[in-house]
Amino acid sequence: MQLRILLIDSDEARAQALREKLLESGFAEVLQAREGANLVEAVESTKPDLVIIDMALPDRDALEDVRAVSAVKPVVMFADSGDIGFVEEAIAAGVCSYNLSGVALQDVKPIMASAIALFRRYRQVETELSAAKTLLEERRAIERAKAILMKHRKMTEPEAYRWLRKKAMDENRKLAQVVAQFVREHDIEPAPQAEKKRP
Repeated sequence: MQLRILLIDSDEARAQALREKLLESGFAEVLQAREGANLVEAVESTKPDLVIIDMALPDRDALEDVRAVSAVKPVVMFADSGDIGFVEEAIAAGVCSYNLSGVALQDVKPIMASAIALFRRYRQVETELSAAKTLLEERRAIERAKAILMKHRKMTEPEAYRWLRKKAMDENRKLAQVVAQFVREHDIEPAPQAEKKRP
């Protein structure tokens, strides 16, 4: 697999063993961060396709760095502990695959492949959710803009929509941009206030 892997491990002997295992499994390049290196900075400087963190004992402080990195790169973690609480915290921090140290050589490739696939799926879902949210906000803005035109310029709903589309075409801008600006400039009605309770 033509992957650039960044290996984070404070134990030199353990890191070397895992590095050899990864190279034997067919991975093209395995980089090792120096001991005490900042995880975020190491990822920024090496630009890996995958980050592997190997630790003997659960380190909750390290999960904050993992949280920052997992937003942009898939993270695989190996540890000597199967503590369910720590596993859940690691997954919540964005770890794509949590494994006990000492996995067999034949298991390394599928672990890496599944972590990358899972990461890509998460990113796809996030992108789709973001796009859906943006679309919903744009539709709400269009409805608000039409309501303003219908009220203040006595247009029908089709006339208001055609007016907005023509304005966007005349200004060579996207409809969403024109609508957002129009609503900002013309939506001057005060927000409804809650009724005061009678004494």
